Amino acid sequence: MDPIFERNVPGTTEKLRHRCVGIAGCGGLGSNAAMALVRCGVGRLILVDADVVEASNLNRQHYFRADIGRKKVEALSDHLRAVNPAVQIETRAVAIGPGDVAKVFGGADLLVEAFDRAESKKWLIETWGRLFPDRPIVCGNGLAGCGGTSDLTVTRAGNIYFCGDGVTDMSAGLCGARVAIVAAMEANIAVELLVGMEDGKP
Repeated sequence: MDPIFERNVPGTTEKLRHRCVGIAGCGGLGSNAAMALVRCGVGRLILVDADVVEASNLNRQHYFRADIGRKKVEALSDHLRAVNPAVQIETRAVAIGPGDVAKVFGGADLLVEAFDRAESKKWLIETWGRLFPDRPIVCGNGLAGCGGTSDLTVTRAGNIYFCGDGVTDMSAGLCGARVAIVAAMEANIAVELLVGMEDGKP
């Protein structure tokens, strides 16, 4: 076993190394959730984001000044492999729509929804649920502002898990600490679900 996983929860590493997680969006939620998943031992990630790193991203996303101007999926891949060189990463530096979900994320056991816009979240959740009704999707919903830690919860609706306060929108501004909490909640739920799967099924 790689020594970075020596202090993992017993019994999780061997299960997680065979699991694949799709990450739809590599901003504040997606980049931080991806890092948490790799640190937990998830063996394969599919990263999708069309954007490049900007200076305004650095207050909450897992990037650094040297990454500015780079494609997010490429910069994030480098950071993830710096933690675990053995992780398998597939990257797509493109914008996707409902017609792309099956092709791009079809190999994932679970999907982490980390889009910024409500309309994108809506179509992704609906499309995933229609295509893969037995596979979970973990979503961020209400993470703007600061403080209010006790308002951040996980709400389940079938195989959909919503993390956040379910209320605040981007107009409240974004605090790195609060965004990171919700990203960690997404990763924590994902790990719990992945560990409980048998043969790739919940």
